[in-house]
Amino acid sequence: MSIIAVTSEGPSLDDQVDPRFGRAAGFLVVDLETMDTRYISNGQSQVMAQGAGIQAAEIIAREGVGWVLTGYVGPKAFKALSAAGIKVGQNLEGLTVRQAMERFKSGSIESAQGANRTGR
Repeated sequence: MSIIAVTSEGPSLDDQVDPRFGRAAGFLVVDLETMDTRYISNGQSQVMAQGAGIQAAEIIAREGVGWVLTGYVGPKAFKALSAAGIKVGQNLEGLTVRQAMERFKSGSIESAQGANRTGR
């Protein structure tokens, strides 16, 4: 899949990976073939009492994303992403979006088999 989404604290490749999937500031959607990027704000999900991960999964599923790169994903969000056919690369906090993408392109990110954060 050539389109990925990376949870991001801002709109550029040099911003930090936002460690939270459901409550991420936004998503940098990247076409790996052209390196075109588009930032999608996740502001609505950030203020939800619950269901933020499911809403965030719906947002990126509409973008035709095959993978999401992030820090932590809860069980409901992981289930929603899996149902949409989106693979998850996790534990990428502390990196820039560019660094996470480089790891992905080198093949060093494995598809997660489950959530790595408990639900709320």
